[in-house]
Amino acid sequence: MSVLEQRMSGYTVNATGGSLLGFLHERPMTGWDLVTVAQQRIGNFWSLTQSQVYRELNAMAGAGLVEAGERGSRDRQPFAITDAGRAAFSDWVLQEPGKETIRFPLLVTIMFGQHVPVERLAEFVAHHERSHAERLAGYLAIQASIPESHRPLDPYSLATLHFGIRYEEAVLEWFRELPATIRGDAASIESIEGAGLDDR
Repeated sequence: MSVLEQRMSGYTVNATGGSLLGFLHERPMTGWDLVTVAQQRIGNFWSLTQSQVYRELNAMAGAGLVEAGERGSRDRQPFAITDAGRAAFSDWVLQEPGKETIRFPLLVTIMFGQHVPVERLAEFVAHHERSHAERLAGYLAIQASIPESHRPLDPYSLATLHFGIRYEEAVLEWFRELPATIRGDAASIESIEGAGLDDR
């Protein structure tokens, strides 16, 4: 199904729908399966809510891009990609991706940091620094779990994983370089060093 045909059907594949079609190339999945897979594999750089997933599935089913199967246990209904869905996915994935949008709530708070008590701002910074350190540790654990012999088989997933690692490393370096007026004495997180993140 071409982009023009999609528009005529009232549905145009967006990034959310395109992601779901991409996952459905692997096997039929229920909406619940797709939410879980999306959270595990792209959730750290592309958010998908449960309501978005079901809304897109219904819209794509109406456009003939996916086909609903019989309901199974817990009334869950699997969806399979159709030939039209594969064509629509191909059209979508070959388009130039849009520019990334950074949404970092902590930066907004720091922008107006002169209005926040030093101790409170330091608490915010410490909390977010811990979160990024934990996320980096998670990425590194995933990387360590992949056998060297398997890594050449899926360079695409590895590329996104490596981006996550490099991003978190850069953010943690930014935290370490913040001035004391923002970090505060209580903002130092010794557990980052103790977690072995610098001993790779």
